[in-house]
Amino acid sequence: MTNLIAKLGIAALVALTGFSAVPTIAAASSPELGIQQVQYREGDRIYRPGRPDRPGRPGCSPRLAVEKARYMGLRRARVVGADRRVVVVSGFDRRGRDRVIFANRRGCPLIRR
Repeated sequence: MTNLIAKLGIAALVALTGFSAVPTIAAASSPELGIQQVQYREGDRIYRPGRPDRPGRPGCSPRLAVEKARYMGLRRARVVGADRRVVVVSGFDRRGRDRVIFANRRGCPLIRR
């Protein structure tokens, strides 16, 4: 029993010394509050989040969908279907016919290959 009390006392002493060192380290910098505008740089133009990439056409262009499909390895890629939700690109890869489905959103995110 004495051994258990001694171990608990040492553990409490170590915990208390750890607590006393934490506030001095955390108070090393002063708190700063402010409103900042973040701008991302893409190439030569400044892109602001929430601003449309192409005015008037917020969706995925068929040309961009075909370029992305070719970059993914599709040969003779062409758009075979497009509606308000998806753009479907068909072509050939190493195994034969294949198709890629992109979401009709800015940047043409991939849905299914």
